[in-house]
Amino acid sequence: MTLSTAYWCVLVVAILPYVWTVVAKLSGRGRFDNNDPRAWLARQDNPRSSRANAAQMNAFEAFPAFAAAVILAQLAGVEHPRIALLALIFVVARILHGIFYVTDKASLRTAVWFTGLVCVIVLLVQAAVNA
Repeated sequence: MTLSTAYWCVLVVAILPYVWTVVAKLSGRGRFDNNDPRAWLARQDNPRSSRANAAQMNAFEAFPAFAAAVILAQLAGVEHPRIALLALIFVVARILHGIFYVTDKASLRTAVWFTGLVCVIVLLVQAAVNA
């Protein structure tokens, strides 16, 4: 695995919130209102749409720390295969997080959320140790 693997993972994680956005919009009731999309999503009483919207917001929240961790680890000289492995684990965890969010599997969602958090923390610690 090379550093470019980690960079591709950053791209995937950057796009992932929009996947859950589409799921939220397609799961909603009634015609989607593109003039006021946030209000439309807030009015949805479909649990799947609400959970997909929450997954979208959580995915946006997770992205900055992950991207920063990958960049800092690379700048600090952390071994590229280690960065790539942690990035791949993070991507898998975040994809599963969204799936478990949408399908209302709270315990599994929490477990994979924690897995992703650990990946970010390990990357940041490795960056600090290598700096």
